Amino acid sequence: MIRAGVLGAGHLGKIHIRLLKESDRYELVGFHDPDQILGKQVSQEFGIPYFDNINDLIRACDMVDVVTPTLSHFECAKKAIEAGRHVFIEKPVTHTLEEAESLMTLMETHGVKVQVGHVERFNPAFTAVAGLLDSPMFIETHRLAEFNPRGTDVPVVLDLMIHDIDIILSVVPSEVRDIQASGVSVISQSPDIANARIAFENGCVANLTASRISLKSMRKSRFFQRDAYVSVDFLERKVEVVRMKDAPQTPGDFDMILQNAEGVRKQIYFENPDIRPNNAILDELETFAEAITTNSTPVVTLQQGTKALDVALRIIAAFESDGQ
Repeated sequence: MIRAGVLGAGHLGKIHIRLLKESDRYELVGFHDPDQILGKQVSQEFGIPYFDNINDLIRACDMVDVVTPTLSHFECAKKAIEAGRHVFIEKPVTHTLEEAESLMTLMETHGVKVQVGHVERFNPAFTAVAGLLDSPMFIETHRLAEFNPRGTDVPVVLDLMIHDIDIILSVVPSEVRDIQASGVSVISQSPDIANARIAFENGCVANLTASRISLKSMRKSRFFQRDAYVSVDFLERKVEVVRMKDAPQTPGDFDMILQNAEGVRKQIYFENPDIRPNNAILDELETFAEAITTNSTPVVTLQQGTKALDVALRIIAAFESDGQ
């Protein structure tokens, strides 16, 4: 088993502590949080050791799980990597692009593995259709959440939209050509509502909307590609797949047939991929254990997490260039 330690005992940190404690792939040796009062409370709640010194915890581990506020991601991960420990690090990977690039250099120097916690990659609705997404050319995403003070220390792009940025980058086989964006600050000092248009070199366009002051929650993405439409509801964990194929010479009575102006006839049919319930956070942690054990590539690499951060920061820069 892989000896694991958690850095951070906040809302998400406690979820990671519970899941690592339950996992058959890890031995949870303890956790660290700079708040000693909180640390002692969490230690009693979960019955695991609290380390008041971060270096002592790192020395006791094979893998360090960084679930601290974003501003401290870099320093925590740096300490762990320099000690030769594998690192799982929550999204966004770091506060700045320079910090993420520095971690990549350290990772290569010390020969450790790093995975970034873009949990929507493990959402069962997305994994059910990921293999069907073949060079989509138009993507539309909506990620809306009711107001929660937790997370408002960063722009909504880094809080919510970055989930969809990572998903899009994972399915579009092309480099980003252009980004246009707008954002509005309603309650927070940074934008609470944002829209971005990402144009790729291959012609694909993605339109992303995120809000953290919505009256209802929504996490939907729609992918349009040649002869197919795929809709993913990340919140309800549902999918809709509509495909087209050449129409038969003699359609059945219930076949749905479309004919364009050139006389090309297509048959519309629906697919129902199997969606298997899971705990996405547990899955991402256990696939990281698999990558460590088998010396394979993590599902969400540090390079991919850095690329998602880069695009997110470019969107934020587009706000600032427009004086928003």
